[in-house]
Amino acid sequence: MTQSVSRRQTLAALTATVGTTLAPKSSEVLAAPTAQSPFTLCLNMSTIRGHKLGFVKELEVASKAGFRSVEIWIETLQTYLKNGASTADARKVLSDTGIKVENAIGFAPWIVDNDADRAKGLDQMKREMDMLAEVGCMRVATPPIGAQTPNSPKIDLYKAAERYRTILELSDKTKVIPQLELWGFSPNLSHLGEVMFVAIESGHPSARVLLDIYHLYKGGSGNTMLPLVGKSAIEVFHVNDYTADFTREKITDADRVFPGDGVAPIKDTLRLIKRSDKPIVLSLEVFNKAYYAQEAQTVANTAMAKMKAMVAGV
Repeated sequence: MTQSVSRRQTLAALTATVGTTLAPKSSEVLAAPTAQSPFTLCLNMSTIRGHKLGFVKELEVASKAGFRSVEIWIETLQTYLKNGASTADARKVLSDTGIKVENAIGFAPWIVDNDADRAKGLDQMKREMDMLAEVGCMRVATPPIGAQTPNSPKIDLYKAAERYRTILELSDKTKVIPQLELWGFSPNLSHLGEVMFVAIESGHPSARVLLDIYHLYKGGSGNTMLPLVGKSAIEVFHVNDYTADFTREKITDADRVFPGDGVAPIKDTLRLIKRSDKPIVLSLEVFNKAYYAQEAQTVANTAMAKMKAMVAGV
């Protein structure tokens, strides 16, 4: 005997079957997607540089503290390579420690007026960019080295822009992007307006600026005008704090402290620069001798805890 099945019953049966097929088993429940963090926490090796650990041990200490991003110092990498290691060895160490090198701290004199010195600086930068590309570091800091002492002459900003474009054109080949760094104590590129002028007038689409909580304070720019910088101009931002014990004129690099241990407007600054499309690398850069006197792992662990607290609620 046959029975007629209504269309409603057929659809109900199909729906139940499909639902059973597609529904995840209890062991396969998918986690809800999480929002991307606006910041990547990074350790500038200056923070443990005084411990003189060397390239490999610095990475191991940072990794153990929970960092997955670092800023290395070119000199430290060069010493590692001079002692018999290869760039392939460096890449393996980075892979083994789970570390990405976000930026490198270098001091090639690319901005100086003397033609011969600048030519040597460009050659130095080209060699360093090639080396960094081989280890997977695609950024390099370019401060006004050679023009940063109190008696350094003031460099014409249009000429500085031309010179910055020259090293940006080197990056067209190496893909390692020079980050124009503000140094608050320098006669050149000590103000936010100066680094922005040079970056803009370079006329190169890869131009980027490297700013710093301490240097914005030291140079007198502060954070008020950061919204005019443009979010795409900042990929790496140096974080640190400073106490009320020193005036802006008297404070030095060595007086920087961990975020949260001073009076700098850190959270307000981070709110001004954060972007929704891409995380900004926040790199902790301090040169504190009191920290160098502590065990390196303790310093790195403290750095991570301080940075987590720094970005909480931003």
